[in-house]
Amino acid sequence: EDGIYAARDRYGRTPLITGRRDRAYAVTMESSAFPNLDYEIDRYLGPGEVVRITPDGIEQLQAPGSEMQVCSFLWVYYGYPASSYEDINTEEARYRCGAALARADRGDGVTVDMVAGIPDSGTAHAVGYANETGLPLKRPFVKYTPTWPRSFMPQDPSVRDLVARMKLIPIRSLVNGQRILFCEDSIVRGRQLREIVQRLYDFGAAEVHMRPACPPLLHGCRYLTFSRSRNILDLASRRAIKELEGADDRHLDEYADPASERYGAMVDRIRRTLKLTTLKYQTLPDMVQAIGLPRSKLCTYCWDGCTGPCARRG
Repeated sequence: EDGIYAARDRYGRTPLITGRRDRAYAVTMESSAFPNLDYEIDRYLGPGEVVRITPDGIEQLQAPGSEMQVCSFLWVYYGYPASSYEDINTEEARYRCGAALARADRGDGVTVDMVAGIPDSGTAHAVGYANETGLPLKRPFVKYTPTWPRSFMPQDPSVRDLVARMKLIPIRSLVNGQRILFCEDSIVRGRQLREIVQRLYDFGAAEVHMRPACPPLLHGCRYLTFSRSRNILDLASRRAIKELEGADDRHLDEYADPASERYGAMVDRIRRTLKLTTLKYQTLPDMVQAIGLPRSKLCTYCWDGCTGPCARRG
């Protein structure tokens, strides 16, 4: 009877949004819930902000804090395309990510016949890449979604692999003999991607190039559940580091630096494991710029291990 209380977490790692419609009010994590219900976005709650929603309006009970560390992966991967977080639309941010990948490829001498995305979250990145380059955008994979959940969620590797395989159906006539550049949101474990790449070769692909929209994941998420793994060696990058160093936790600062020899060796090891023609990751500065928030407001722990002061850099 006191109304609905809505509170965003202290550092705003996940979003919270209020909406209004003719003296009706709502609160959600996903602004995509509003349009078909004729709600308009009222406000994006700030970090640690608390409000009470009643038929009379929205009352602020606690003002937002000054420090934000919203999860960057919202825009790169698991955010819904029709949703906006911090007033930045997910789909548009992914277009910018793809365009940044394309600009980074200029002058590299890679020639391809088409650009494609790994459905669904890689698709918008591919749109951005194709728009930037003028290359044809095609769908050599189509997605069959009934009964199959998001493939990154099951902890059992055999279940993840089954879900990933059954969801994606290749089109032989679009694959056979083609040099294909794929955009993907990220490479987490890499096991599903390895099978996808092999299926492309089985269907006659001449070359398979991969462009992930974020840097190599070097750390498991310590704050949310979206990208947690049971073992750090689930991460493709850490497995590559262990193969190169004999241990997975050595020289991580160098492995996070695209200009270092160790970074290049890690990427090449992942490329060969996945049987890719070329593999080139998004850089962290380009990803941050594509999202459109200051670096200091984004959590980038998965990529650079930064917490505390280093995460508050502008």
